Amino acid sequence: MIHIEIIADSPKDFIEQLQDAIGGETTERWSEFVLKINNENGIGTIRFIPFDWGVNLLDFDIKFHKEITLHIKANNEFNPIRFIYPTVGNIKHKFGIHEKEKEVNQFQSLIFTNKTDGFNDIIFPKNEKLEINVIEIVRKQFLKKRTTNVSTLNKKLYEVFVDTDHDNRFANYGIMNLKMADLIIKLHKIKAKGMLRILKIEAKIYEILSMHIQQHNRLLEGDNLPESMNKSELKIVRKVANAILKTPAKEYSLDQLSFKSGLTQAKLQEGFKFLYNRTVTEYIRHVRLESARDMLKNTDLNISQIVYSIGFSSRSYFSKIFKEKYNITPNQFKKKLRKVA
Repeated sequence: MIHIEIIADSPKDFIEQLQDAIGGETTERWSEFVLKINNENGIGTIRFIPFDWGVNLLDFDIKFHKEITLHIKANNEFNPIRFIYPTVGNIKHKFGIHEKEKEVNQFQSLIFTNKTDGFNDIIFPKNEKLEINVIEIVRKQFLKKRTTNVSTLNKKLYEVFVDTDHDNRFANYGIMNLKMADLIIKLHKIKAKGMLRILKIEAKIYEILSMHIQQHNRLLEGDNLPESMNKSELKIVRKVANAILKTPAKEYSLDQLSFKSGLTQAKLQEGFKFLYNRTVTEYIRHVRLESARDMLKNTDLNISQIVYSIGFSSRSYFSKIFKEKYNITPNQFKKKLRKVA
């Protein structure tokens, strides 16, 4: 077990102190810092990107060979609100004044911050693959942003964001949220380079942050997991949705999806409505239309070829629902793309 005390005045200090304790080598490109580790302490990467207005990303893709406890001091210079989400693996968290650790499971979010001079413990297990997304918000900087309007937040989060003197501690352990995992997968798939890459990542970070806030609102309103479904069943629903995403052209029926997944049709519908705000049929149509739009942008296929390649049999029906969704016909969309090119 390794106990690492972090007393950082900036997010860069954080990554440097972490490297001092567990080793590895840090590279930097376009303000994207990557700490690569392959030693007796662990194997993998920890990525850090600072954005404007006090927003930072810490992204762990690592397996530690020993249990690691980060004992992080909250101080006046650097005491952010942290939004944590494990897409793979589990971690634990506790405030320094507490004895009991709380587990943060895969697909569960954690929002926390501490009083000045308080300590936050984040415990990483040994020999377990971990993919952990951490968004940090430094409040004094963030509130200076012209478009930041925290008055629209719920009362609890509003009080946390405006506590720029760090007088209070706060923690919220969320429920299972599979939609956030899909956003983080998209974040990891960003392939652009240089400034474009950083801008795309920043946009996705704000999207993930908004989902943390939405989930907190839903929790306060008493909107928990569907009573008739457990976590493992919701994971099955997500697998079904991902299969549709990968092969939208296949013929799907509710009966067939129910048989293959082992879930009743009612549970499939309830799971899709909870995770994606759509019925199964609506989700399939949405995925096909998104796929068609991408093909119109990125291929030379004509509209008829695209229609049949995504599983529709009627070009007129495709044009009708495409216009309903995007407020433009496929032909008009294609012409606009040609003009831009």
